[in-house]
Amino acid sequence: MQADGSIAAVSGDYSVSLGQFSAAAIERAGHLATGLPLASLAGKSVLARQVHVLVQRLARHGLLDYRLFSPRDAQDLVVIEPQIAEYWPQQAKLSSSDTIVLSRFAYLRRRGNEMVLESPRAGALFRICDPAIAATLAALSRPHKISKLRKHAASLNLDLLGLLLDSEMLIKLGAKDGDGLRVNEGDRNLVLWDFHDLVFHTGSTEGRHTNPVGGTYAYAGAIPPLPAVRPPWPGKKISLGKFALPEPTSPFAKLLRERHSTRDFDDQNPVTLAELARFLDTTARVLSQWKSGADVDGGPDVTYSSRPYPAAGSAYELELYLAVSNCEGLARGLYHYDAGGHALVAIDVSAQQLRALSMAAEFAMDASGPPQILITIAARFGRISWKYSSIAYSLILKDVGSMIQTFYLAATDMGLGGCAIGTGNIDLFAKMTGLEFHVEGPVGQFALGRGRKAGGRG
Repeated sequence: MQADGSIAAVSGDYSVSLGQFSAAAIERAGHLATGLPLASLAGKSVLARQVHVLVQRLARHGLLDYRLFSPRDAQDLVVIEPQIAEYWPQQAKLSSSDTIVLSRFAYLRRRGNEMVLESPRAGALFRICDPAIAATLAALSRPHKISKLRKHAASLNLDLLGLLLDSEMLIKLGAKDGDGLRVNEGDRNLVLWDFHDLVFHTGSTEGRHTNPVGGTYAYAGAIPPLPAVRPPWPGKKISLGKFALPEPTSPFAKLLRERHSTRDFDDQNPVTLAELARFLDTTARVLSQWKSGADVDGGPDVTYSSRPYPAAGSAYELELYLAVSNCEGLARGLYHYDAGGHALVAIDVSAQQLRALSMAAEFAMDASGPPQILITIAARFGRISWKYSSIAYSLILKDVGSMIQTFYLAATDMGLGGCAIGTGNIDLFAKMTGLEFHVEGPVGQFALGRGRKAGGRG
């Protein structure tokens, strides 16, 4: 309870204001500690409506779990843990004649002393509390008709299957879908994803899981840190010091030595549109294009381009989206950089979304303010996975590293400041652009602007 009569949900140093509610609604909400039936939210009384609003606000911030409970055994069968904001359990319709199978992206794993069912496509994970349910899920590695499942699985729970289908843990097969293998699941963009790549993409970014992200020092109390410099190998040493020069002899070598991360920017003297145009021209513009036959018999011709940074297989799958907060000559907003036409194209987004993007970058950099320009590096995943198997996502990350170093060197050469950012919210980006997270999504970020005179190195 807050001083003004409102209530807040608090966890550690983090709090979420939930608004003002009646004493009766607050008392009813207290039952959330042990469980409040969803059916109790469906009433039309003032109290039921208030509790419904309160519960939805909690759900919007991912602060609720959902229990599928067995009154007969007085135990949880499954606990649903939301992984994205605004998740709310929905049951897809199923009939006895439907055929279902596990998604190829769904997997069971041990988490501590629990078994959880997860998928990078799902908005929630399912904590499996009943071993019989795990056995039923294992059986669904092959397609089964609901009517036949009922005969052989005593633990079959249609409510659970409907929840799993809505979460895309299960897929429903049509008459022409065969065994529900790769080409039958989802759209053609999903066909291009290997399992481990999509799991890594969603697990190493923000927006589709609730795991801790960033510098948490999770093992500081268990394992000492590794030294900054690896201890030398034993054996004969050949010293190279006699070949070293006291100062760099080329402009490029000097540029490499001067490169550093700039986290704080001079907002009284922002980067200009002319400087931004030069920066993009130097680092990312399409220099040439050509067409070549695919390295496979009967394959179609493939178009290629050349740009200032290296890219695996000349795929150049990376796209740049610029969140502009402070640039002389350019309005605040989100822009896509058209590398072929060397132009910026405005994208209609809300001020709240733009602010959330900039604030996340500010927090990630531990900066005193938002970046003047935040460059989100997104990948057109299918551009590279159309050719490469098993290594597609790793190649994308290598390309991101090449691009970020190119950004650093160009910014240093122009007297600007830049800083690579290690996190990005793929769900927020999807909402801002309207692009599904598995079609085109963030794989890196870079803050650009005119740095303050004093700054640290990194």
